[in-house]
Formats: sequence, structure tokens, C-alpha cells
Amino acid sequence: MPKLKVYVRNNQSEVKVPVGIRLLIRRCCQAVLTTENFGKDAEVSVSFVSNNEIKNLNKIYRNKDSVTDVLSFPLTGEDGTVEVNPETGAVQLGDVVISLETAVKQAQNFGHSLEREIGFLTVHSMLHLLGYDHETSQLDQRIMREKEESVLEKLGISRDVTFVTQGEND
Repeated sequence: MPKLKVYVRNNQSEVKVPVGIRLLIRRCCQAVLTTENFGKDAEVSVSFVSNNEIKNLNKIYRNKDSVTDVLSFPLTGEDGTVEVNPETGAVQLGDVVISLETAVKQAQNFGHSLEREIGFLTVHSMLHLLGYDHETSQLDQRIMREKEESVLEKLGISRDVTFVTQGEND
């Protein structure tokens, strides 16, 4: 079975990183690679940042002057070329950057747990790192959404399972 190394960094101080989140992120990354039959050793970097930082990155790399929940920076070229870590031989898939502040707000707005939100954002970004893009067409958007839900269901954090009613988490 191929190995996966996930580097998780907390580069913000606005939100305390919940216990178990690093393990959840690793499980999400592994589940996407397994579902997509990615048969090589791989490395992924996941960073938690503030809203200010993600807004800055969004402006620099996407020319959008606004806060967003997650950004994906794939290292795979458009021609399919991959970056390989010369020390480990693992394919370097790229970087995932998550705004924990926005994840907390979205979890509240959608009525589910922060874990489900971070799981969703991680799975979503991993699919981007593997070349999926929901912004190209409605069909691509539907394909990506179905893959996201399928992976989240396998992990036990699908939308149906993680719905939180008012008062449960107060």
C-alpha cells in the first residue's frame, strides 16, 4: 500500500485547533487517494491560516480580493508532470490552505460540526490537487460534488450523518 505523508501546520492564532483534527485531515487525504486509485507514495501540505492571510493569498493567486474558506495549490503540471521528493520518491501533490475562522463560521451556518467542515474542505482540496475543477462546467461541478460526498460518507462524516441541531454543541 502506498505511503502518504501529510504535513499539517497551524499558522494562525484566532481559532484553537480541535483535538483530532490532524488525524481527520490525514484520513481525508488517504480516503481521496484510495478512492481515486492513486497508487504512488504521496506528500501533501495542509496549513491553517487566518482570514487576513487567506484573503491575501486569494488576491495574489486568484485575483479575488475576498476571504475564502480554502485554497488549493497543486504541484502537478497541466501536462500531467509531477513533482517528486528526491529524498523519498513520493509525489508532491501540493498545498492546501484552510481558513479556520471561515470553517468555524461555515460549520455554524450549515448546521454541522467543525470536523465535518474541515473534512469537507480537505476532501474538496485534495480533489483539486488531483486535477478536478468545479469551476469549468456544471458537469465537472456535479462530478466533483459526488466524489466529495462519496468520500465523506466512507469516512462517516457525510452531510446526513453530521447534522447538528441547535443546542447540541452549545
